[in-house]
Amino acid sequence: MEISVYTVDAFTNLAFKGNPAAVCPLLHELSDDLYQRIAAEMNLAETAFITRIDPSDSFTTENENPKLVFETRSGELCVIQQGERYIMNFPLNPPTQEDPNEFRDVIEAAVGNHPVQDVYLSSNTKKLMVRLADSCDRSVLTHLKVDPVALQSSERTGRVKGVILTMKGSPDCKPGYDFYSRYFAPWNGIAEDPVTGSAHTVLGSYWSEKLGKKKLLAYQCSERGGELELEVRDDGRINIAGQAVFMLEGTLTL
Repeated sequence: MEISVYTVDAFTNLAFKGNPAAVCPLLHELSDDLYQRIAAEMNLAETAFITRIDPSDSFTTENENPKLVFETRSGELCVIQQGERYIMNFPLNPPTQEDPNEFRDVIEAAVGNHPVQDVYLSSNTKKLMVRLADSCDRSVLTHLKVDPVALQSSERTGRVKGVILTMKGSPDCKPGYDFYSRYFAPWNGIAEDPVTGSAHTVLGSYWSEKLGKKKLLAYQCSERGGELELEVRDDGRINIAGQAVFMLEGTLTL
């Protein structure tokens, strides 16, 4: 059996930036064990397995301008194309405000003594969102050194499986980011994720309400960095769009 595989740097138009992921278009479903083995072999942040919903669906690639076209299980069309925008659609995860004292140890492990403005929790995703005070410069977020071992040790109840750090952006300055973020999930074996779509289902809900905007431009300040275009929809979902760079095309022989 042969399976096509592509490695893609997502949420960026630059090679070696954004979120590295593998994409495998499949003509047939595989076993759960095989999915896990392939993902382990790819050894990237994510490995996506794309299957056809309708037998008439097809995947297309063009050598001059590589493109993957597929439909998600939610019925949304997703296009991944070299140098172009692609779009994904997720359920929105509105967080609820929490007492910072309940998560004092987690907050201290994540941001030290830097001032915190808001603490919210998404119980659906178990992501704790900590907003730095507006008095903080972006460099505070960018230069934070978060110890994954200390962070994981600070929370053992199971309520938190990931920590989102965020701060208000500068929409009046080019390129006009509405907010910045970083994401840490040592409970799931991720010291820091380069660019995190699922975290923005929480962030998009929070910042849309705070800023009174449906469309937002976000930047995740990891070492690789990534830019995300968000649109909060009225049906309780969020569109997350970005650019992608194709890095590698090959075939898995099993």
